[in-house]
Amino acid sequence: MPTASAPLICPGHSRPVAALDFSELTDDGSFLISACHDKTAMLRSGETGDWIGTFEGHKGAVWGAALNHGATRAITCSADFSARIWDAITGDELQELKHKHIVRTASWSPSSSHVVTGGKEAKARLFDLSRPESEPMIFTGHTSMIKVVKYVSPQLVLSGGEDKTLCFWDTRTLAEANKLQFEGTVNSVDFSEDGGIFTVAAGNEVSFWETMSLQCIKRYTLGAIEGNGYGVNSATLHPNQKAFVAAGGNFWVYVHDFETGAELQCNKGHHGPVYAVRFAPGGRTYASGGDDGTIRIWSFSGDASQTEDAAATQ
Repeated sequence: MPTASAPLICPGHSRPVAALDFSELTDDGSFLISACHDKTAMLRSGETGDWIGTFEGHKGAVWGAALNHGATRAITCSADFSARIWDAITGDELQELKHKHIVRTASWSPSSSHVVTGGKEAKARLFDLSRPESEPMIFTGHTSMIKVVKYVSPQLVLSGGEDKTLCFWDTRTLAEANKLQFEGTVNSVDFSEDGGIFTVAAGNEVSFWETMSLQCIKRYTLGAIEGNGYGVNSATLHPNQKAFVAAGGNFWVYVHDFETGAELQCNKGHHGPVYAVRFAPGGRTYASGGDDGTIRIWSFSGDASQTEDAAATQ
């Protein structure tokens, strides 16, 4: 059987890469932002992995980073008790959003007028960027650290974390609109390219949910990742919804069949736990980042016959 091609390796960070986020496809292509414990975030070409620029200014590890619609703005989240807004074209810092504890995650509203953040304080904060002097609105209900927040629509955000719940909040009333319960920590949520499905990595499971109905479509326990004792750190669904990629604490990146959950491919190369995986727009490649400080961009062939290890010597 054929062996998958070696990944593109993107050096530059000096400590663990905690999060990755691809922009949507823009007139200038797609972009990839990475958050790292070296106190920086980096912007790269989503197609080639080439370095474009580094966002510097945080005084603690950067845990999360996200690009807005159009990839003209970026937000970074840090252990220095702040989130920061950046001009993604010039690299200039535009705004500092102060918090009372470590900030782990953030998401842009569809219009880029607001951001939502979450972290160690177990509260999600909603900031109106047009009113920097105003206090953020706060969603309360989690009992431990928030590890992921996402805008679902202009009127709805979600948050999940160590209390094993995924909460949905009405941005107009601040009320909890819905809640999903999981068997383990909610580590990652990723929306499909069309927005119709979101993928959840929680505990040892990857599950797929209809965005509108919140009905679970499929749920798989990943035995290979379960065996390491750390669970699934991140998962992402291919745009054609035929395959998904998942990774955890055992250094490897797995491709699975969406319909059956069968393992199609195991990509070796990282020298530590893998914390983030994301498909690029269009699904021709996917990126992984982890404890070894590298970002790897892997080709996706869609060939279910590819079952052998990739880049074992990288």
